[in-house]
Amino acid sequence: MVLELVAVGLRQAELREYEVRPPGAGEVFIRSRLSAEKHGTNLLFYRGQSPFTDKTFDGQHGLFMPLEPPPPPGQGIYMPLGNLTVGCVEEVGEGVESLRIGDRVYGYLPIRETHTVPADRVQRAPEGVSDEMLACLDPALVALTGIREGNVRLGETVAIFGMGAIGLMAVTLSRLAGAALTIAVEPLPLRAQLARPYGADLLIDPTADPDVGLRIRAATDMRGVDISLETSGSHAALHHAIRGTCYGGTIVPVAWYHGGAQELQLGDEWHFNRQTLVSGARLESVPYRDHPRWDPQRIERTVLALFAQRKLTTEGMLRPRVPLAQAAQAYRLIDEHPEECVKLAVDYP
Repeated sequence: MVLELVAVGLRQAELREYEVRPPGAGEVFIRSRLSAEKHGTNLLFYRGQSPFTDKTFDGQHGLFMPLEPPPPPGQGIYMPLGNLTVGCVEEVGEGVESLRIGDRVYGYLPIRETHTVPADRVQRAPEGVSDEMLACLDPALVALTGIREGNVRLGETVAIFGMGAIGLMAVTLSRLAGAALTIAVEPLPLRAQLARPYGADLLIDPTADPDVGLRIRAATDMRGVDISLETSGSHAALHHAIRGTCYGGTIVPVAWYHGGAQELQLGDEWHFNRQTLVSGARLESVPYRDHPRWDPQRIERTVLALFAQRKLTTEGMLRPRVPLAQAAQAYRLIDEHPEECVKLAVDYP
């Protein structure tokens, strides 16, 4: 019996059996070793909160349009869960020359014991980069993109909102980029306690200091930081990122937002301080602003090199980490109790 983790309805995660298929021409058969989930994005689909619940994206014109006909109210979903998997090639199909049996590989694959996929869906894992690092590759890619979009340079002051996997990676990358001061903002103690080991100079708890923007200003002689990255998906956090950023500074919203934005008061500091709000930390939105010098492949090569050089870590990030048998319960945990989680990881028997 082989199992995969799927959503069988809104906020309903289950382990299900599936049929194993041998590889065909151009395909490989992979046995999973470690998987991880992408909390911000995939949880929006799981909860039915993404724009795709009742809209479709017109890529040609860059517009969301209503689904026609509109979906019935409360329509359920069926989708695989999980974001990235590290595994080992056990079989190769005819014509596959890029991979061999025994190769350790990684790719954007769901939480599933085995995978039969085209060989170009996965990459051979580099030496010196652990399974744990590869499982956290996606947040590192997003974090690096956000740091580059914010143009963090030597001597800049930076505030990063949200100490999930992306925020923690961004803290380290901010320091590597030469930031003179990196401020971390996080209300959840489990995540907040990781901020300093990842490189934060100052930690702000919004539950203790509700006016986070003013607290950031006070930490910078009331000037405000040069750059803010908002990774949490909270509109209130985005408001305080704007409030805490200096005149002419840059704010990079990295998260995928949903719902109304009552806490985002654009008539306040945003209207008066000539700041730049930069959209664009989404990896798949290509070409990048600095194309052709930078593209998704270069971002990935850079992150893998930082992992191999031990300049970027995943220490303490994979929480909870559970065997596949407990994956459905763990998925409900990350949905309902984020205070107990950072990034879900699943091990296989």
